[in-house]
Amino acid sequence: MTTPWLVLIDLQRVFSDPASTWCATGFEGIVPPVERLAAEYAGRVIVTRWLPAQDRAGSWGAYFEHWPFADQPDDNPLFDLVTPARELVRSGAAVLVDERTFGKFGSQLLTLTGPNPHLVLAGVATDCCVLSTALAAADSGALVEVAAEACAGSTVENHRKALDLMALYGPQIVVR
Repeated sequence: MTTPWLVLIDLQRVFSDPASTWCATGFEGIVPPVERLAAEYAGRVIVTRWLPAQDRAGSWGAYFEHWPFADQPDDNPLFDLVTPARELVRSGAAVLVDERTFGKFGSQLLTLTGPNPHLVLAGVATDCCVLSTALAAADSGALVEVAAEACAGSTVENHRKALDLMALYGPQIVVR
């Protein structure tokens, strides 16, 4: 088995700020487990950042019509990493991967991890970007662990539903 990589998904202001429409319920509670995991996986940490799709073809046009507050330039402070994630990247303890999709599993991650990686996922939102990443990764042959205590969802109920859904994919996805 390959050595696991920690993927910290979308630890950004847009998901952490209580004033944001997209604030993940319990975000502040996942910071200590995220920091613990980052120390445990030192040297093998990837931080992802969601940025708005630039192409409005297909469903993205309707998406940004529904969520116009998020249709902003990449340098909008909404998309800044929260301090712990920003410090990991700034210090060189983590590599930053920007994606314009909910799922973060793609060529950038594979370039860093190699084929068929073992990934430990944490971050937000459990019921969107974490779920999308886990399913795509498992479908491509990656072994995926989801660190439940280090994830937060749009609501507590949606967080639980997403964890339950991912657990159905065992043994490719293991929720711990």
